[in-house]
Amino acid sequence: MFRDRQEAGQKLAAELATLDLRDPVVLALPRGGVPVAAEVAKVLKAPLDLVLVRKVGAPGNAELAVAAIVDGDPPDVVLNREIVEAYALDDDELRFLIAKERPELERRRTAYRGKRASLSVAGKTAIVVDDGAATGTTMKVAIRALKRRSPRQIVVAIPVAPADTAAELAREADLLICLSQPARFPALSYYYVNFPQLSDSEVLDIMDEVALARRGTSRRGNGRSRPAAHAANKS
Repeated sequence: MFRDRQEAGQKLAAELATLDLRDPVVLALPRGGVPVAAEVAKVLKAPLDLVLVRKVGAPGNAELAVAAIVDGDPPDVVLNREIVEAYALDDDELRFLIAKERPELERRRTAYRGKRASLSVAGKTAIVVDDGAATGTTMKVAIRALKRRSPRQIVVAIPVAPADTAAELAREADLLICLSQPARFPALSYYYVNFPQLSDSEVLDIMDEVALARRGTSRRGNGRSRPAAHAANKS
C-alpha cells in the first residue's frame, strides 16, 4: 500500500533510476497519473508531458469503446476492431462517432496545454505513467498511439495493477515496471492511504512545478499566464 501518489512516484522513480534509459520523456495520464509522473520526472531530470486520451463510445452504449483518440499533431485514432465488427460500423459511422468526441479532446488540450505543443518522443524513451491500472484500457490505447510516433522504446511505469492486466501491458510495451501485481484487485483506491480526486488546477500546478524545477528557477515572481482549468474526467 502507498501513502499517496507522491510516494508511489518516488518508489517508481527509484526503480527506473537503476535502468539505462536514454533520452527519457515522462508522459502522464491525467489526472491521477500526474503527481506520480512528476516524481519520476524529477528524479530522472526528464521533461514531463501529458497523454490525453478520449474514448469513443459505441452507438447506444457510451461506456463501450469502439475507438479512442489520443491527442497529437495530428491526433491518433486507435480502433477497437472487435467492437467495430460487433456493431458492423462502416467508415462513415466511425467518422461520425469520432468527430463527436474531437471537441472534448480539444477542450482538454486547451485546458492543460493552451497553445503549447506536445513533446516529441521520436528517438526517445517514452515513459508512460499512471497511478495504477485496473483494466489497462486507457494505457493500452496510449501505448499503441505512441508506437506510431517512433520512440526508441516505450516503458510503462505504474505502482499497481492486477496480475492479468500487468501481463497484458507487458506484452504491449517494451518494458513494464509495476511495483505490485495482486491477484485480487478490489479497486485502485484500496492500495492508497490518501487517494483524493485531483482538479485541473492541481494538475497545472504540478506541471508548472516540474517545468520550473527543470529550468532551475523559482516559482516566485513567475507571471506566466496559463489556460483556465475546467473539469475533465478521464475516460
